[in-house]
Amino acid sequence: QALHPMPAVSGLPQSDALKLLREKENLDRGWVGAPIGWIDANGNGEFFVSLISALVSESSVALYAGCDIVAYSDPEDKLFETTLKMETMLSALGET
Repeated sequence: QALHPMPAVSGLPQSDALKLLREKENLDRGWVGAPIGWIDANGNGEFFVSLISALVSESSVALYAGCDIVAYSDPEDKLFETTLKMETMLSALGET
């Protein structure tokens, strides 16, 4: 919980931002914005922020795409970025 979700995809102050997101969004963000990576036996590792993900079951696929939003973000650029990510995942699944 200390690492997920990152402030760039949730907001600051984080507790207030998360409360607002829960009230306004009608979805579970799943792994979007979660740290994904590895740690070896020596304690070395590397992590990245997951801004795209898919939840696959036998009968369905749920796709998630997001982006970081900071003070200088352009909303139109961020919408384009998120749309491009979603279109890429749909294309990989054979959808148009």
